[in-house]
Amino acid sequence: MFVHNINPVLLKIGIIEIRYYGLIYALGFVFCLWYLLQLAKQKKVLLSEDDVLDYMTYLIIGVLLGARIFEVLFYHPDYYLTNPGQIIAYWNGGLSFHGGFVGGIIATFMFIKKKKLEFYDVADAVMVPLALGLAFGRLANFINGELFGKIANVPWAVKFPGAEGYRHPTQLYESFKNFIIFFTLFSLRDKKTKKGFQFWLFITMYGAFRFIIENWKEPETVWFGAPLGQILSAAMFVVGAYMIYRYYSRNTFKA
Repeated sequence: MFVHNINPVLLKIGIIEIRYYGLIYALGFVFCLWYLLQLAKQKKVLLSEDDVLDYMTYLIIGVLLGARIFEVLFYHPDYYLTNPGQIIAYWNGGLSFHGGFVGGIIATFMFIKKKKLEFYDVADAVMVPLALGLAFGRLANFINGELFGKIANVPWAVKFPGAEGYRHPTQLYESFKNFIIFFTLFSLRDKKTKKGFQFWLFITMYGAFRFIIENWKEPETVWFGAPLGQILSAAMFVVGAYMIYRYYSRNTFKA
């Protein structure tokens, strides 16, 4: 068993703090930018290098706004109502994946409308860096000592600051499942799949794995007797599985 005593602050200069959490998320966006630029140079995505830079502006704003709005409105509204100054404190954690995903989709739709592109031309390309960014993002949650699991007596259980007993390190479980999704999608990067397949495969895999992991996770918010994250993940899996079955189950790979 492990006692969590990791300092979430990497560097402090006066009142300025550089936290692992913010740094890791920033690097995730940098990797996404680099990955899309490589695809643009290789003509594997219908975007110019200038388009990629433009799109990343849309994406960063959409993801951060969506992630924070979901966190504030659906997960911890009482806390943020009494601590409004914390709403903009991104560096302390508190970003909802589902909100960020919705925000990213909205941002992508706004971008493709401006550029007169098809949604899947961009969405498929983003899924690979998204999965990797999420994998490292969950490691950042572990460093922050947040989003931990239920009390456990497994050998790898962790004693988190302020938490009773030893807990499932569900942040690490989620990181592992995101790495699985990343390597699966990365292996398909040069395959000639139908448009949208990688987008819906990500949604299906994420929804299924997250639904299972929520069983070990300490619920943040419960709706209708189930964790909100589990409800949203179940919806992702159902919609994603239906889309793959309906449109991609036959002849997914082009000749």
